[in-house]
Amino acid sequence: MEQSQSILDLHPGLVWGFAITVVIMLLLDLGVFNKKSHEVSSKEATIWSIVWISLSMVFSGVVYWVFNQAEGHALAVEKFTQYQAAYWIEKALSVDNLFVFILVFGFFKVPKHLHHKVLFWGIIGALIFRAIFIFAGIGLINLTYLPEMNVFGEPVKINIVMTLFGLFLVYAGIKSWGEGKEDDNEDFSDTPGAKLIKSFWKVSDNYDGDKFFTIQNGIKMATPLLVVVGVIEFTDVLFAVDSIPAIFAISNDPFILYTSNIFAILGLRSLYFLLANFIHMFSKLPYGLAIILSFIGIKMLIAPWIHISSPVSLGIVGGVLLISVILSIIFPEKVTGDE
Repeated sequence: MEQSQSILDLHPGLVWGFAITVVIMLLLDLGVFNKKSHEVSSKEATIWSIVWISLSMVFSGVVYWVFNQAEGHALAVEKFTQYQAAYWIEKALSVDNLFVFILVFGFFKVPKHLHHKVLFWGIIGALIFRAIFIFAGIGLINLTYLPEMNVFGEPVKINIVMTLFGLFLVYAGIKSWGEGKEDDNEDFSDTPGAKLIKSFWKVSDNYDGDKFFTIQNGIKMATPLLVVVGVIEFTDVLFAVDSIPAIFAISNDPFILYTSNIFAILGLRSLYFLLANFIHMFSKLPYGLAIILSFIGIKMLIAPWIHISSPVSLGIVGGVLLISVILSIIFPEKVTGDE
């Protein structure tokens, strides 16, 4: 990965601009438009999806403008495509979360009008965990370059962490290709996220509206809704194990990686409500994601010898996603009577 000025060095005000934008949008989302728990309609989900994607695209334009002003068009294009590639990779891999979210909500029989609240607090956790993973990961990568050596007759600098990430992503891609559909019968009440909540509080048998805690017989207890939040949070951490290493192959600028990652995740909630009823139309997407993971892993492994630019990476990722969706529409998954 090329060494160049970070956007933090060129325009520190963007940090505050990004943070203020995210906080305002979250406050509007929870405190104004979704003050009362309700079932999110397809129209509402579509509007919010457009809003989040538009905000992300505007921000990528700001990234281009800042670097174009400071370092010229060529690097501005590279940084712009880095942002776009990281955004769409995270967006694509996050869609895989939707399959699990649907199973989690079904397993715990969460009323539809409570889905939004669970996903909102899941995203708050993601904001924190993704920051830790990304900034710690970049720091670790910078510390694990081996001294320059000759390999296959060429001087190269191999990074231990990037090599391990590359091998893991190739393995994850191959493994996810062979796994097929998620297990509808998985017991989510036995996952670490659920166990963590149960280790601190006794859990009531029934929901109490949209409350995380309730009082029964004078005893304060957690409701199943809090358990669901714990499961969703743990699920996001598991998926981050794939998606975070993947974006390290795109850029070494932590701000670009974090902002693209967060914008992708912030739009995941509305995308969930938009696609939940049509998830069978994306039956081939998991195979496309497996190809993307393997491609990014290979990109990491060959990086010391062959540099695949961000525009090329973006084109490959976009092409694989498009083909996956088209094949899903042409060859739809058969929906059984039970579904």
